[in-house]
Amino acid sequence: MMLITPEALHARLADVVVLDASLHLPGTGRDATAEFEAAHIPGALRFDIDVIADTTSGLPHTLPSPEAFAAAVGALGIGNDTEVVVYDAEGFYSAPRARWMFRVMGHDAAILDGGLAAWRAAGLPVESGPAPAATPRHFTATYNPDLFASGDDVARVLADGTAVVADARAADRFYGRVAEPRAGLRGGHMPGAHNVPFTSLVADGRLKSPAEVRDIFQKAGVDLDKTVVTTCGSGVTAAVLSLALETIGKPSAVYDGSWTEWGSDPKRPVTTED
Repeated sequence: MMLITPEALHARLADVVVLDASLHLPGTGRDATAEFEAAHIPGALRFDIDVIADTTSGLPHTLPSPEAFAAAVGALGIGNDTEVVVYDAEGFYSAPRARWMFRVMGHDAAILDGGLAAWRAAGLPVESGPAPAATPRHFTATYNPDLFASGDDVARVLADGTAVVADARAADRFYGRVAEPRAGLRGGHMPGAHNVPFTSLVADGRLKSPAEVRDIFQKAGVDLDKTVVTTCGSGVTAAVLSLALETIGKPSAVYDGSWTEWGSDPKRPVTTED
């Protein structure tokens, strides 16, 4: 199950572990943990992708090792038989990244369709305060390399054409018309990449229909007969593209380092042209 409605989740709260995976870009002035403590779905726990990460990589929210991921989610009371639902404050921003992390580690998770905003719009209750204590469980991670892409993987598929690269950033960033929000990054994109802004796939905090998703990717020049590697600024909204592709049955891998890694590496080519 990819998506769950607020009403369906409310009926099953006692049977699942709900995780708030909200994240906000630097410079927004928003604190996702403070917002969680102000209002969250009853019983929800905080899944901070900046904490459940390889914090030694020098890049933001890098995927942790399977062992570190297993320890972190086990501490949240998640075992291999636990049903997991993730959500974020925006609807489809960082929750797909959290779901992708679970899938890379061999566990499925659903996303609350429309996020916390849809939950509240449905008149469902929220609670405040810190997350409740969880009873730790054992979790075994089974890493799936097919869902993960490195910078070298991206360079290879751009050179040999065995896969196509879709970039989730806004067009102004993709074409280098505005400065990147992270200091030190070049503007532009990988030569040969296609621009599919993640916002084009979302309406009112919900993912568009499979027919609309297919049309958006095709109009962006993405060959859906090939595997797609998704990328973005730091590996978060790339997962929105991967989720959208999943709804139309297309495989994809997320470039974890994304533009933060590529754009800061002078050895990697950059263009501002189509």
